[in-house]
Amino acid sequence: MPTRCRYFCYGVIPCLVVLIATPGIPASISPFTTGSLRALAAARGFWIGAGDIHIWPLSADVQYRDVLAREFNILTPGVAMKFEVVQPDVDRFTFDTGDAIVAFARAHDMRVRGHTLVWHAALPQWLTAGQFSHDRLAAILKDHILTEVGHFRGRVSAWDVVNEGLNGDGTLRDTIWFRALGADYIDQVFRWARRADPDVSLFYNEFGAEGMGPKSDGLYRLVRGMLERGVPIGGVGLQMHVSLNDGPRPAEVAANMRRLAALGLEIQITEMDVRIQDTPGPLAEKLTAQARYYHDILRACLAVPRCTALLTWGISDRDSWIPGYVGHDDAPLLFDAAFASKPAYDALARALAGR
Repeated sequence: MPTRCRYFCYGVIPCLVVLIATPGIPASISPFTTGSLRALAAARGFWIGAGDIHIWPLSADVQYRDVLAREFNILTPGVAMKFEVVQPDVDRFTFDTGDAIVAFARAHDMRVRGHTLVWHAALPQWLTAGQFSHDRLAAILKDHILTEVGHFRGRVSAWDVVNEGLNGDGTLRDTIWFRALGADYIDQVFRWARRADPDVSLFYNEFGAEGMGPKSDGLYRLVRGMLERGVPIGGVGLQMHVSLNDGPRPAEVAANMRRLAALGLEIQITEMDVRIQDTPGPLAEKLTAQARYYHDILRACLAVPRCTALLTWGISDRDSWIPGYVGHDDAPLLFDAAFASKPAYDALARALAGR
């Protein structure tokens, strides 16, 4: 996803300055409650989580870290593991912020999804403006993957190895990595990630491919071909950035999940948010429709045994990336700006409880 940290800044570089200067994360949290989403999810062996997690609010905002630890059992860092942050210079790696987020998760018995190793965005200027040869770019990427995956080996449950590598018609996106390594670059980077960590789950992560259509067909062909070639892919992440106006029907999402599961792949909904402000009508009606959609998507996931997780992209409407992206306020998440739970929260709780 575009890297925006609305909670405290916009853009990758301003965020990075804040992150580097951040002190350690306080360890105290509120006690887990039996009615939390994570308790309901744990009872059925499911992972419920939040992504786009940043170190500054973890360090400075008691509500942010308490809600995160109380309600969720898995998280995804927002920028802390992306190329621009991890490798700010060609010969220098820095893992301070990623380590701090992982430490928070481990202290609160949460899993971590590593995000992301190979993407066409969030790349440092030294790389994009460096005029490196194709062979040199391939060597840089290989070293980056081996170093980062090796650093976090045993401390993350999964990696989004490749993020958003497809066009809308299901063909491979023209990126710096596609041009440098060739059409089989996705195969190569998955193999490098497996070399660095023989045990971690390796995912391909994509947006706009949740329902049935050309892009999801292309995704299916991609991962089926990878499996046929012996590439060590273990799962597919369906991002699920949608609005009330354009979200795929839950039945189509379920059908797409079933065909991916039939390949033997794990499926996770990795970055869900549901925009409401481009839909007419009273706010209460829109929040009810949003809740219904969250409920139906989670029910669709729970009906597919290989669908193992649902993560929202952010915790509260205050820290959502959506307003910065669309240019106006929205309310796409489970908690409002004051961290009060919304109807969507109750809807997920009902789905996890089998209702």
